[in-house]
Amino acid sequence: MERIRVMLAEDHSMVRQGLKQLIELEDDIKVVVEAADGIQAVDYYNIERPDVVLMDINMPKQNGLQALEMIRQINPNARVIMLTIHQDREYLFQSLKHGASGYVLKDADASVLIEAIRKVHQGEAYIQPSMAKELITEFKRYTSSAASSQKNGSALSDRELEVLRLIAKGMLNKEIAKTLYISEKTVKNHISNIFRKLKVSDRTQAAVYAIKNNLVE
Repeated sequence: MERIRVMLAEDHSMVRQGLKQLIELEDDIKVVVEAADGIQAVDYYNIERPDVVLMDINMPKQNGLQALEMIRQINPNARVIMLTIHQDREYLFQSLKHGASGYVLKDADASVLIEAIRKVHQGEAYIQPSMAKELITEFKRYTSSAASSQKNGSALSDRELEVLRLIAKGMLNKEIAKTLYISEKTVKNHISNIFRKLKVSDRTQAAVYAIKNNLVE
């Protein structure tokens, strides 16, 4: 029987080894490579081309979302499961926006992780059931505010549009400030203005607006 080849991208060695032992209890799955940061994850993926990648979101040198984006540039059909502690709508949305095939919390039962690996390997998407409701909630929020957001989008300044695009790419305030050569305080002010003009209440809703209106390259 041909085994599912998995890459583990996780910066904590003990967590990584624990995941490896857990996964390899299954006869049909094998860990073929391990990465300790986002840069390694991209390099090792390019070399090994595993069937499925388990990717932590918070990693040094390059975070999991950035690594995911680069891996998808290498192979648009790459199958990546984001493995995270974040039970948060924004992280879920950004993971899917960057092309993740799955989203699983680190405190999930072992059976959930194994199921995710198998389903993603088969070409299906897998979102941990406890997080699926977040997608429904976000969709309802978007549909209820889309009309009013559309007419207010043109009121954004050029700089606010730049900030909005970077929010939609999953950047944090510190990263936006560095990219645009402005202070974090200025970034926060721009974000407040964006929320007010678009009539949204969080970054996820703002990102939804940007994507739906083709503002993200």
